[in-house]
Amino acid sequence: MPRTRPRSAPAIGLLTGALLAGALAAVPASGASAAEPADYTLTVDPTRTGPTIDDRMYGVFYEDINRAADGGLYAELVQNRSFEYAPVDHPSYTGLTAWSETATGGATGTARVVDDDGRLNERNRNHLRLDLDGTGGDGARYGVVNAGYNSGIAVEKGEKYDFSVWARTDRERGTPLTVTLHDASGEALAAPLRPTVRGDRWTKYTGTLTARADSTEGRLTVAAGGAGTLRLDMVSLFPRDTFKGRPNGMRKDLAEKIAALNPGFLRFPGGCLVNTGSHEAYEAPNWERRRSYQWKDTIGPVEERATNANFWGYNQSYGLGYHEYFQFAEDIGAMPLPVVPALVTGCGQNKATDDPELLERHVRDTLDLIEYANGPVTSTWGAKRAEMGHPKPFGLTHIAVGNEENLPDAFYERFAAFREAVEAEHPEITVIANSGPDDSGAGFDRAWELARASGVEMVDEHYYNSPSWFLENNERYDSYDRSGPEVFLGEYASQDNRFRNSLAEAAFMTGLERNADVVKMASYAPLLANTGYVQWSPDMIWFDNARSWGSTSYETQKLFMNNVGDEVVPSESSATPVAAGPITGAVGLSTWATSAAYDDVRVVSSDGEELFADDFSAGAGKWTEAAGRGTWTVEDGAYVQTDTAAENTLVTAGDPAWRDYDLHVKATKRAGREGFLVAFGVKDTGNHYWWNLGGWGNTRSAVEKATDGGKQTMIEDGTVIETGREYDIRIEVRGRQVTLHLDGEKWGSFTDDKVAEPFRQVVTRDKARGELIVKVVNAQQAPARTRLDLGDGVEVGSTARLTVLQGDPNAVNTADDRPIRPERSTLRGVDTVFTHTFPAHSITFLRVKERTP
Repeated sequence: MPRTRPRSAPAIGLLTGALLAGALAAVPASGASAAEPADYTLTVDPTRTGPTIDDRMYGVFYEDINRAADGGLYAELVQNRSFEYAPVDHPSYTGLTAWSETATGGATGTARVVDDDGRLNERNRNHLRLDLDGTGGDGARYGVVNAGYNSGIAVEKGEKYDFSVWARTDRERGTPLTVTLHDASGEALAAPLRPTVRGDRWTKYTGTLTARADSTEGRLTVAAGGAGTLRLDMVSLFPRDTFKGRPNGMRKDLAEKIAALNPGFLRFPGGCLVNTGSHEAYEAPNWERRRSYQWKDTIGPVEERATNANFWGYNQSYGLGYHEYFQFAEDIGAMPLPVVPALVTGCGQNKATDDPELLERHVRDTLDLIEYANGPVTSTWGAKRAEMGHPKPFGLTHIAVGNEENLPDAFYERFAAFREAVEAEHPEITVIANSGPDDSGAGFDRAWELARASGVEMVDEHYYNSPSWFLENNERYDSYDRSGPEVFLGEYASQDNRFRNSLAEAAFMTGLERNADVVKMASYAPLLANTGYVQWSPDMIWFDNARSWGSTSYETQKLFMNNVGDEVVPSESSATPVAAGPITGAVGLSTWATSAAYDDVRVVSSDGEELFADDFSAGAGKWTEAAGRGTWTVEDGAYVQTDTAAENTLVTAGDPAWRDYDLHVKATKRAGREGFLVAFGVKDTGNHYWWNLGGWGNTRSAVEKATDGGKQTMIEDGTVIETGREYDIRIEVRGRQVTLHLDGEKWGSFTDDKVAEPFRQVVTRDKARGELIVKVVNAQQAPARTRLDLGDGVEVGSTARLTVLQGDPNAVNTADDRPIRPERSTLRGVDTVFTHTFPAHSITFLRVKERTP
């Protein structure tokens, strides 16, 4: 993830730039109405061959965000099973989070989470101590109840669930346990288990519960009878029916949806959690600190693995660790692609670790990881892999170092140490660098400069932008240097989960395939989102504790990933005529987690007419404030936003029809994390431009363009804002050109003249099936009546297999309603030249049988 604060909104317009912001369709310049078909041509040259497409072109990126692991893909049903939750994970957490005390038959006692000499092991330090009073009759029980995730533990009638717990007791005769699975009202969902804990040494006790009924509100109770001290740890309930039937395995429905994508690679384990936090090893005195994700913490017996404070604000158990990732990649036929820390933090932290010994250890850990994946069972780490039940090597070929580091010089200095060591011992391994958190800008350019200078084989790019950006940037990779480095597009998505987003992504993907000689791998992100713990959207697969469903982008990715082809067949299509207009709109002021004061706001037309002026001597009556967006007051003749926690506090003034004007404003930061947001070209709170001075934690500045809430960066630099200093800001808008001045000096300029083309296509060849795959995206409300010319020198069958995704651009797939799903049919009347109308708002894959005459 490139940012800790996705600035997204529920609806995003498709066509901007030269078109009106927020428009849903491109209307042909001839004046045809949106309901009438627009005419296009698509010409194919089957006698020429374009780039070869790698088998691993499309893959999946997995990061533990939105509770993607515990409570998600990792099938464990008990939350906080080892009592390791703590405030370092989340301020609300305690060791008993997700647990509550329970008693029956008059039993009493106390429950405490302790870290003492009686712990299970050094890495699993906390455990639950139950001091039993021995009150009540023989059947009296005192213990704890676990609530699971979301609404509770989900079980299915007739399915088996494997229970286990590590326990010890100081009671000489042993301590009887009663383990029950029941719903929130106490109704039994399975026959209870009744093991007896014997001895004061940690021992694992197991049993199987068979569900009598379906429930999504299950609870697991572990209660004890008698007197004395009982210690419990690693309380677990696992469905027997995991993906591929693997113990400690994956939740079946989620894993099956991922496998159905037919991914060429699996990138893991992140993401921001890889390169954030301490890079030190898990050892005293660092148990209570957030650590970067380090692979050696995550293998071995599950009860001996560490837990960690996840970057996204919760605890991660590491039950799903590196061995399980490698195994999962193998199970779904994907190439494993691990990411290791580079000792330069990213995701807004931007710090480099200057510790040669620590760097040396991480480089050694990376070499050990390769040995774990590929080494013989006679090697140190190959033997550990074999101990985990996989003597055969995993066949690792690629490894990525770092993730979204925004200090390119510091990153490449450390990256060189990793690359040199890996290439010396494992020349067969490709070491992947990255270009930071954005699609452009000074940091991006410097990272690519260093990558080319050092001869890096592959660079990982990440970006999350508005649908308009994806429609405008189909040709992004047309101009990339064919001599390298190659591109791994490791994270991308447009900002929201509606079908309009999928249409824009699909249009962009036709450009990825056309440039398959440069873009070797690509993966949408994020992969998973638990509805009860969402921290980021968009997401590909959504789920709760019992159900899962694919978003519209899942259906789009699945269609592309299962219909890639072996090579690109050169083709051309006509474009959508559009008429460019000037940037128009009112003006605005905003802040983000910052208190700032604004004064002397003036808007002057290009011919010198004053359109607007406000020195706030008469209050702020000229400005429109949105409810719940900060606290605005007039203080000492300035307009002040005082809430340092409020985000996007935009207030607006003026006429949405304004064009060709200069906006003048004076701004002073009073307190908070960032600087100023001065808006222009404002249509409404979701459609505008703003100059973000001191954004991203006051690390850089940029002009962002918002289209129905989704944003893209137009220009940026490293300007930061000082507290207490008054800044003189001037923004000059002329046509579609914008020039920005700060304290009388020109800061930068840009021209917003890209067209968000709604009609995109690519053609590939499936050699095994002898088919041309014609892929067409029509991201507008007008049907696209298209003359297809499949070229000379080829004969085609009279029918073709047709798969279409189409629907309302605002449609969202949910657990109960899936309006966007593939429609399959047979198209008749196919010939070398024929006409086909691609529906409005559609993604179409046409498989045409190809026969050489």
